Amino acid sequence: MISNRSKITTAVLLASLVALASCGNTIRGVGRDTASAVGATKSAAHSVAKAAN
Repeated sequence: MISNRSKITTAVLLASLVALASCGNTIRGVGRDTASAVGATKSAAHSVAKAAN
């Protein structure tokens, strides 16, 4: 029979794995969003520079 301590340890490990998997996706998403924002800012700067000339 599995002890209560083993059950708790297993549950904590599984919960930790799920949390870490979620963090990886979030970090990748933030990186993509940041890259998109930088690209949009550069594009807007070029448009303003063209309009100013």
